[in-house]
Amino acid sequence: MRRRLPPNVEKNVVKGHVYLSYRVGKGPRIRLPRDPTSDEFKTAYAAAMAGEVAARPSAVKEMPRSIGAVITSYLNSDAFRSLSEGSKSGYRSRMDQIRRDHGHRAFAGLTKDRIEEKVLKPLNNRPGAKIDTLKKLRILIRYAKDDLKWITIDPSEGIKRGRSKEIRAWSDAEMKAFEERWPFGTKQRAAYELMLNVGTARVDTHLTTWVQADADDFEYTRRKTGVPVVVQKALSLRAALGALTRKHVCILTTEWGKPFTVDGFSGWMRDAMTEAGLPLDCRPHGLRKTFGRLLADAGASAHDIMAALGHLTLAEAERYTREADRRRGGRRAIVQLEDHKANRIPQTSSNSLGKASKTERKSK
Repeated sequence: MRRRLPPNVEKNVVKGHVYLSYRVGKGPRIRLPRDPTSDEFKTAYAAAMAGEVAARPSAVKEMPRSIGAVITSYLNSDAFRSLSEGSKSGYRSRMDQIRRDHGHRAFAGLTKDRIEEKVLKPLNNRPGAKIDTLKKLRILIRYAKDDLKWITIDPSEGIKRGRSKEIRAWSDAEMKAFEERWPFGTKQRAAYELMLNVGTARVDTHLTTWVQADADDFEYTRRKTGVPVVVQKALSLRAALGALTRKHVCILTTEWGKPFTVDGFSGWMRDAMTEAGLPLDCRPHGLRKTFGRLLADAGASAHDIMAALGHLTLAEAERYTREADRRRGGRRAIVQLEDHKANRIPQTSSNSLGKASKTERKSK
């Protein structure tokens, strides 16, 4: 039986490593030792609960015109308020990290070399975080330049964004392995069916309610873009939801009967996938990609895929149809090649086609 963690202790899995932290509501996270049975953990947990200075450091006053001051100003700006709630969460999380690591630096002192050496180089082993940090830093640079008038040039100009490894769709074998490990009646299977047959991202899945499940069609609004989505419930999704016991307004709840946080839901799904034997590069968000792939393989148009996934542009949906066309083209090419190989073998022997000429004619 899985050991229950003490109240306000979160478990997060990052690249296969388990991290425990103390957090109350949306307050700061306080890192704890990994073994919840150790004396070190108990001491750190008690310190965190007591709010000791060592466990909960006091906020440092921001220096004028520092990177931290720009972040504070931007998070209170109309530009930030106009973002969707899903985007706000991602922006705030990344900018809080930039503030922790570089908030003390003078914004006017940023140069191309300093950004590459001090801000981006430490993230070389995390390409996704490196790209997102540069993206958010450029938003802050534009804000400091155009709104605050603290700088006159863009110090990030000329820095290449680079590429991150795109989250892939699940393979048929990975889907089968998860379904065999988590049958109907488990919350893990219900979460899987929601992401696979509705295309919800984790931020849209963890607070899904029974009111949505009871409707004729499944309706939700994407937190990232604000686009409303309506899809018909697949038979397997109906079966997964119908096999669950209702104990809360939310469909998916923790061991303590409370709704998941976004990060808590991600860690919970990661645990379920690990128990099913899936590799680390298989991600929960990949089920949304799988939904798009299955729609395209079934012959759905780009417009239908766009509506089902809540995309803002047709180009995003067309990527799935192009990939499906390539897969179909690859299959057709092999069939044609096999037919060609079969037709290259003569049906009758050459001996029955007459004798070769004894003399050769020379062309004039």
